[in-house]
Amino acid sequence: MARLSDSSRPAPLPLILIGGGGHAQVVLSAALAACVHVAGFVDDSDQAPLSLKRGLPRLGPLRDFTPRPGITCILALGDLASRRVLLSRFGDALTDHAVTLVHPTATIDPTAILGKGVYVGPHAVIHACARIRDHAIINTASVIEHDCDIGENAHIAPGTVLAGTVKVGEDTLLGIGSRVIPGLTIAPRVTVGAGAVVTKNIPAGVTIKGIPAR
Repeated sequence: MARLSDSSRPAPLPLILIGGGGHAQVVLSAALAACVHVAGFVDDSDQAPLSLKRGLPRLGPLRDFTPRPGITCILALGDLASRRVLLSRFGDALTDHAVTLVHPTATIDPTAILGKGVYVGPHAVIHACARIRDHAIINTASVIEHDCDIGENAHIAPGTVLAGTVKVGEDTLLGIGSRVIPGLTIAPRVTVGAGAVVTKNIPAGVTIKGIPAR
């Protein structure tokens, strides 16, 4: 059966998705598979795909949303900068109410540690002693090998593979199908292009691409 991760706190509380675009659609799928009651979503657009394609009610714009007792929530925006704005705005209140969602086809080693507000997509693999920090995205069919450390609000895009003991900083995007060799550190706020192969440590705030990535 699909499940909430062990690091979350299952409770009969309605879940609100923060965001209503493409990433929110896959987060919704994981929530429904986990038998979580989704009350609706908040998004600035009243034409968001979640209402048009999935029939989920829009509960109002982002500016009116406040984490509060009686609900749970998860960041369902794909854009890391927008997610960071909300994390800065709400602080610990957002994390305190966040739920971690794991798709039922994902494989997570019992020794891995998942923070709050994490999304783990279909067929993703998180191996032994890996740590996924709060609000990170581990997307479809990505592989996080042993002892990796994925920073807060990082996004590991579909099909990405991280070899063992890789450290990824907060707000970093590893693009679709990218690869990282063992033992490297990718600093915060880095963008790794789709299909890139990372063969050396990467400093903060840069964009790299290619094979090897430069």
